[in-house]
Amino acid sequence: MDDWKRVPPAVVAALIVQTAAGLIWAGGAAARIGALEARMGEQRLVAERLARLEEQGVATRAAVERIEQRLERR
Repeated sequence: MDDWKRVPPAVVAALIVQTAAGLIWAGGAAARIGALEARMGEQRLVAERLARLEEQGVATRAAVERIEQRLERR
């Protein structure tokens, strides 16, 4: 315990300030990560819808080509 009496108060204050700053920074980083995760979830849904629309476009294009071929035969 005698060792703690020789630690200057400025060192203790600096450690406290640095610890507080680290906790604040970590909280901000966690908030940013949470926001990014939410955006990724939204983008995932949009990507799935886009993939479905692309497949529907391919199917529609194939159907139109079949119709054109039938019309050309007549």
